[in-house]
Order: sequence, then C-alpha cells, then structure tokens
Amino acid sequence: MAAEIPALPALRGRFPFRLGTTSYIIPAEIVPNVRALAGTVDDVELVLFESEAACNLPDAETVGELRRLAAENALSYTVHLPLDARLGERDERERRRSVEKCLAVAERVREVEPLAWTVHFDADGPGRAAPADARAWRAALERSARELLDSGIEPRRLCVETLGYPFEAVEDVVAELDLSVCLDVGHLLMYGHSLEAYLVRYLPRCRVVHLHGVIDGQDHGDLSGLPRNDLALLVALLCAGEGDARVVTLEVFNAADLAKSLAILEELAG
Repeated sequence: MAAEIPALPALRGRFPFRLGTTSYIIPAEIVPNVRALAGTVDDVELVLFESEAACNLPDAETVGELRRLAAENALSYTVHLPLDARLGERDERERRRSVEKCLAVAERVREVEPLAWTVHFDADGPGRAAPADARAWRAALERSARELLDSGIEPRRLCVETLGYPFEAVEDVVAELDLSVCLDVGHLLMYGHSLEAYLVRYLPRCRVVHLHGVIDGQDHGDLSGLPRNDLALLVALLCAGEGDARVVTLEVFNAADLAKSLAILEELAG
C-alpha cells in the first residue's frame, strides 16, 4: 500500500490563484499522489522524465485516470517538461533531440489539458552566467520554442522558468514569441537575484510561480527557508493580481516539507 499524506490544511480555494504542489509528495507513482493531494490543493505539477535509466511517462490508462480525478476534484495540472532538455544547444542534432523529447512528453499528456507547460532555457550550467556565445544560444532557444509552439502548445501556456542566470538574457525571446514566465522564487534567492525587482519586471507576464525555500544552501526546501517578508510581499501581489489563471506551485518533494509550507501559507491567509 502506498504511503499516505498526514492531515494537511486544505488551502484549495483559499487564494485568488490556484495553489499546487508536485506529483512527488509520497513515495508512489503519479496517480496515488494525485489522489492523496486532491483535497488539499487546486493543481498538481506533473514532473515527467524519460531516459535510458528511468521513465515515468504515463500510459493512456493513467492519463484517463488523471482526467477523471481532475473532473471529480476540480483539479488542474501543470506539466514540467524534461529537465535535461537542452533547447539552446548549438549542435543542431542535439537541439532537435531535446525538442523531440519535450514533444514526446507533451503528446503523451496533452489530454489532461495542462494550464501551463514549464520549460528550462538552460545555460551551460547551473550558475549565474549565460553562455559566452549568447547570440547563437538565444537563436537556438527561439528555434526550439517555435517548434514547441508549432505542435499546438499555446504561447501563453509555455512558461520559461527563471534559473541561475539573469533572466534578461532571454526576455527578448520570451517577449518576441509571447511566452509566459515561470518565476521560481527559490532560484532567485539562491542565486542572489532581487525578488522585488523580478516581481516588478516579470509578474505581468508570469503564469506560474514555483515557491520553495533555500535551507543549508539547498533549494526545494519548505517555506521556512524563505524570508517571511519576501513571502508576504509575493502573496500580497499575487492576491491583488489576475486570479485563477495563475498557478503557485509549492515545489517540494515530500510530505513533511509540504505540511510545513502549507502551515506557513495558512498563517498568511489568516
């Protein structure tokens, strides 16, 4: 029997945005996670991958069950496209291989009608700098994004996540193609970016927020690792925003971190 999530504050519907978390909260497959989370959150981020070592892409039966759970529980989904996709790769064969990997995932889960598809515009590493050959990198990213859009993904549902490098490096590509932004708050804090400056600059184009703390130098921790004044500012701005079209994902990966994070949000909601 799959592990159960302990009693959690049910914050679904408490905010003017859709509150979500990941499909990896209990040590089980995607469907048991969604079942366990259905009474607690409004949205589940499906974290999907396919490699020679492991694959968790859902089959048709699983997709059908995800659709049923969504309909019965007023749930929505966001989808995180593969983390190892190198959409800015200057080697054309490698770039196309990455696009095809993303397209395979999108085709498999398109029927769950995701509110957003989150994608990484990766640089050469996890650090703060964009590649030295930035022009060629951006051109490759634009080609890759256009190919994803050509598959039928709506531009405003394709969300480019903030990573380690300054997002100004890719904002022209995002604007040119009318894409959305995924503001990853933990990444911003971990790499020393100003949350307030990013909110001012990118919140109008933001469709998804990834919310997690930084604890002992590691991100994806519970919200106690996020300065309370930053969290309060973020929640206040989100509550004054456009509402249901935006998803805020508690991007943590175990029940204990989710419980702590929900408790902190419940305090703010009160």
